[in-house]
Amino acid sequence: MTTLIIVLLVLWAVFAVVGFVVEGLLWLAFIGLILLVATVAWGWLKRRTGRD
Repeated sequence: MTTLIIVLLVLWAVFAVVGFVVEGLLWLAFIGLILLVATVAWGWLKRRTGRD
């Protein structure tokens, strides 16, 4: 489960960086940031409850 969360975090971070670098893809940056925050929150809640 931890590996999945780490992979998703890296993927969302890459989307955000690509979205900020390429001018026409600013929407991709915002989606990447939203998904990054959602994944961090999901991982934090899973770890806090102790369930996989």
